[in-house]
Amino acid sequence: MVFGRRVDTVVTSYTQDDLPPFTATPEAEIPVLHDRVIHKFNTHTTRLLAYRVKQLRQLYWGIKDAEPLLTSALQLDLGKSAFETYISEVGWCLNDILFMLKNVEKWMRDESAPDQSLTNKLMRPMIRKDPLGAVLIIGTWNFPINLTLGPLIGAIAAGCTAVVKPSEVSTNCSRVMQYIIENSLDPEAYQVVQGGIPETTAALKLKWDKIFYTGNAAVAKIISKAAAEHLTPVTLELGGKNPAIVSKNADTRLAARRLLWAKLFNAGQICISHNYTMVDKEVLPAFIHHLGEALQEFQPKGAKGNADYSRMVSSKQFQRVKAMLDNTRGNILFGGNTDEKELFIEPTVIQVDSPQDSLLVDESFGPLIPILPVENLDEAIRLANEIHATPLALYTFGTKAENARVLSQTRSGGASMNDSLFHASLPTLAFGGVGDSGSGAYRGKASFDTFTHCRSVTTTPGWMEGMLSVRYPPYTDKKLKQMKGMQDLVPDFDREGNAKNGGMVWWVFGLGSKGWSGAGLRWAVLMGVVAVLVRVRMSRL
Repeated sequence: MVFGRRVDTVVTSYTQDDLPPFTATPEAEIPVLHDRVIHKFNTHTTRLLAYRVKQLRQLYWGIKDAEPLLTSALQLDLGKSAFETYISEVGWCLNDILFMLKNVEKWMRDESAPDQSLTNKLMRPMIRKDPLGAVLIIGTWNFPINLTLGPLIGAIAAGCTAVVKPSEVSTNCSRVMQYIIENSLDPEAYQVVQGGIPETTAALKLKWDKIFYTGNAAVAKIISKAAAEHLTPVTLELGGKNPAIVSKNADTRLAARRLLWAKLFNAGQICISHNYTMVDKEVLPAFIHHLGEALQEFQPKGAKGNADYSRMVSSKQFQRVKAMLDNTRGNILFGGNTDEKELFIEPTVIQVDSPQDSLLVDESFGPLIPILPVENLDEAIRLANEIHATPLALYTFGTKAENARVLSQTRSGGASMNDSLFHASLPTLAFGGVGDSGSGAYRGKASFDTFTHCRSVTTTPGWMEGMLSVRYPPYTDKKLKQMKGMQDLVPDFDREGNAKNGGMVWWVFGLGSKGWSGAGLRWAVLMGVVAVLVRVRMSRL
């Protein structure tokens, strides 16, 4: 059986000029594309393992062949280097696909319900993995390939169909992704809508089985309201005012280097980048000294002379970040230079003295590094909770005990101890926010799960009718007593809330288990063990 299509043309021979220009999808066509992917899902073809595998393999080669195009597009849109493009965009997606292909068959399998009584086992309770259906994926511009194709990989693996709406800000990347999807995947199942607010609004008026959005909280509220009109579930990947904490016991050189690297990456245009750094006053001079050393080492010719350093994605983003810098009451320690013509903002270290500073009240999403001195770890934890109680990420540098304390007294979507960004790089860890930094998660198995419905299923044999007749009216005291005997759980604690410790006797008689069925099962196991022991003993006589 053949699924989808694959154009044999080697796309590496193409350049940006060979691709169609960025053109908004006519609003009248969006319902047509919506109906197309719904119709395809209703053919049930996408549920098949062979179909999912075929599409993922074709997408792999579509991305792999287009790597030069993607590298060029990211350079044009964000000034992103080939190194950053590979590790955070192209290579990331390729490895995600291979991880999915290795595991999707296992994840698709039905699961038996755990901890069942003997009676319940007879009903064969299981959890079936069903695709949610036709989904809408709305991408963003800071990591346009990873944060758009990443969710699509999960949707394909889960057996869904999808319409993808890339960002209208990173237009060159959007053009290449449209080319990849149109020439690699089944056109009846996977489509692209290009455009901005009007086209997104048109798509949101339609009923989807899931909406996946990556972006900011303001737009997320609009999407959530639109989804609520159709009772459509959403996954929201947002951002936050992410804190970094450097305790007095931290390795200040290590902390300075790792945090600086994270801010230089994509010029700080990362949803999990630290928005501010709280440093214990005792080690503040050493931390600042090591920041200066690291800046000189990482960018010996300065940021503007470094071809690997990204630019702001647009004039709008440049002006927003520059306004935050212009309005700060802090003291600039390093950097501060800007160039609107080149959309350039130098990595800038600023010492501030208040959580109300312009650099802390909003998410910078740029290469600004405000440092807020604190008296101790207590103050750092208190301020982190006050500035933003549920950020997307958190970073702490200190002893094992200090890091554990920070984790136990704060909340965040994810966290990296003694490092930055790392928790979001592993396909075995779910990535997502908490509270107002997002809802839902993806990456690896979480990507499969976010587009999958876990469907509870039982099958009741006909021969059990006599046993089940107790549930039928008319209800009597005898039936009620019988039902309680079958279903009542017995607590393993007393009236003061203390655990009972009955040992083997407790286990054998089924106390704390599901009525007579649990006890009976335990008696059967015990008698079986006794019988085996007796036979072994007799054979030795």
